[in-house]
Amino acid sequence: MGKLLITAAAAALTIGMSAAKADITIAVVGPMTGQYASFGAQMKAGAEQAVADLNKKGGVLGQKIKLLVGDDACDPKQAVAVANQMVGKDVKLIAGHFCSGSSIPASKVYEEEGVLQISPASTNPKLTEEGGDNVFRVCGRDDQQGDIAGKFLAKQFKGKKVAIVHDKTAYGKGLADETRKTLKAQGVTEAMYEAYSAGEKDYSALVSKLKGASIDVLYVGGYHTEAGLIVRQMRSQGMKTRLVSGDALVTNEYWDITGKAGEGTLMTFSPDPRKNPAAADAVKAFRAKKIEPEGYVLYTYGAIQAWKQATEKAGNTKLKGVIKNLRAMQFNTVLGKIGFNKKGDVTAPGYVMYEWKKGKYDYFK
Repeated sequence: MGKLLITAAAAALTIGMSAAKADITIAVVGPMTGQYASFGAQMKAGAEQAVADLNKKGGVLGQKIKLLVGDDACDPKQAVAVANQMVGKDVKLIAGHFCSGSSIPASKVYEEEGVLQISPASTNPKLTEEGGDNVFRVCGRDDQQGDIAGKFLAKQFKGKKVAIVHDKTAYGKGLADETRKTLKAQGVTEAMYEAYSAGEKDYSALVSKLKGASIDVLYVGGYHTEAGLIVRQMRSQGMKTRLVSGDALVTNEYWDITGKAGEGTLMTFSPDPRKNPAAADAVKAFRAKKIEPEGYVLYTYGAIQAWKQATEKAGNTKLKGVIKNLRAMQFNTVLGKIGFNKKGDVTAPGYVMYEWKKGKYDYFK
């Protein structure tokens, strides 16, 4: 009987010690499948490398980090379902989502359940304007992006016919409308404003309409898959119309779709973090694995770095203290030194214009 009690006590002690050293669970959530899966792959690569690098240095608060991967396929309903699954697994950080149309409804779940959300990529202003104090992002906003795009269009294409189209999503329509608003403030009224349906393969009717209106410049509020098809179909109809868009074109998959038809495409995106000296070691590690840290790879990495520093300053993973530190501190990340304002938006350089040339994108000159 005595031995049994000792054994039971020892087992209880072992369980207690295991619990004390339990992993801290975080998750990356985005479109791991579907037509925008290339962005999910970017986020997953960034999160996996960040976790690996942090665990090599002892993890967070002396505990290893365990990474879960969630797939929302950029679908709002699936995003809510995944969010509910994640909160049931005691996740301390959601690095996600990608699409604004997923991040916004999912953020309501995280707010209600007390889970921190830092999006690497969702740019619709509503995410932080209407979200709780648990919502942050390390990317910019569409009103910032639209301001840069609208002023650029007004200056670079003065006197040209500009058309604006969008894919009806929270991201695409939001970006198109912000660009349109800035254009009007610059005294320019678009020649055409249209919506299209995402996921289709044939945009010839839209292209014919653009051709009939002699459109010189087409601004697309939407993702790279549809933008790529539209520019290809414009070229097949003999159109030289310049395509301009936003940060959803920062994937090599865009060029895979367009080929030479994508030459000269313009897009807004934040300053390239790959060129930041603070990212040099991480970029080297990615390229050693044959992963090019394009688009949102480093943004996901940076989101996890900020969470780690805020958590260690708090001394625990409790949401209230981590949030307080996220708003108060400056963080050394692969994105450079960043912070967050009271809304949860990142305080970092805004957007610049890029151009696709010979299969690569670089700063517009």
